[in-house]
Amino acid sequence: MRYLSFLLLLLSSTAFAQKTENVILITLDGYRWQELFTGAEQRLMSKEYLATDSAALAKQFWADTPEQRREKLMPFMWNVVAKQGQLYGNRAYNNFVNVSNKQWFSYPGYSELLCGFPDDARIHSNDKFANPNTNVLEFIQKQPKFAGKVAAFSSWDCFPFIINSERSKVPVNAGITETSGNPNDREKWLNEIMHQVPNPLGEVRLDAFTFNYAFEYLKKNKPRVLYLALDETDDFAHGGKYDLYLRAANYTDQFFKTLWDWCQSDPQYRAKTTMIITCDHGRGSINKDDWRHHGIEMQNSDQIWVAVIGPDTAASGEIKVPGQLFQNQVARTISRLLGLDYQNNPAPGQPLGTVIGSK
Repeated sequence: MRYLSFLLLLLSSTAFAQKTENVILITLDGYRWQELFTGAEQRLMSKEYLATDSAALAKQFWADTPEQRREKLMPFMWNVVAKQGQLYGNRAYNNFVNVSNKQWFSYPGYSELLCGFPDDARIHSNDKFANPNTNVLEFIQKQPKFAGKVAAFSSWDCFPFIINSERSKVPVNAGITETSGNPNDREKWLNEIMHQVPNPLGEVRLDAFTFNYAFEYLKKNKPRVLYLALDETDDFAHGGKYDLYLRAANYTDQFFKTLWDWCQSDPQYRAKTTMIITCDHGRGSINKDDWRHHGIEMQNSDQIWVAVIGPDTAASGEIKVPGQLFQNQVARTISRLLGLDYQNNPAPGQPLGTVIGSK
């Protein structure tokens, strides 16, 4: 009965949201629900997975209980979002969030997230090809009052293809790309030092640059929808560097705080902005080394999570009742928060009723 009530509440959408006027969508590539909800995993804090000193890592992130560890790792998530918003995906409570595509890696995950449905027949690689499916950012951009008010910033240089920026006309700054078009002094500085800082990720831009480019754009251009796609958690996990993976999650959490605090100081965004934070896929979790990998052959890497904070989202915190959500529900949730009804073919997943304030 509790499960049925939870599901009906999530799927209800009798009225559009009235308070949200702006949405910030943020993704952490391949960041596991295990670290989000329980913090650092002890068996992975061993020398084989560390690039730096283990004692320093333990001092920074280890604690006796999962609640203490997760707060040390992501303090904004647990001190702000968990008190003022909603967090879904703690499988210890049978609260499930999954991808619905059958690939369990990045391009299919981001496509499902933004389009609202999987396309396993055509989206089954990370190759750089133009996504044939329209997406919610494109839909919003085409609405008269949102024209020129949608933008995306990504560390991974595949995003112009995932969003199909040529067709959608959504501006996407991705990879090792400088800001152009009358940059301010800080953007000029970012353009310069991006090429001076050692980058172990190749064509993937370090997340600090992606975040700061996006933050400057937000302050200058005041978009109604901003998508920020961060990547280091996935890169460091594939590289087997658990310490760098944890530290990337930690300073990413500070990015969230910086964005949120600034939004609360600006009249256009204060009490009118919803922030949605999620990921494109999970990671393996059966054998010790599985955390480094994902994909259909890696069991449990379809397991993800969603966090939301905003004026239409009740302060329910960590959801501890059984339920099932899917990645394909995020796209339509974004549109409903803005008072729009995104449709596509195939039909996108239902909006998250509790997130948009439906009763």
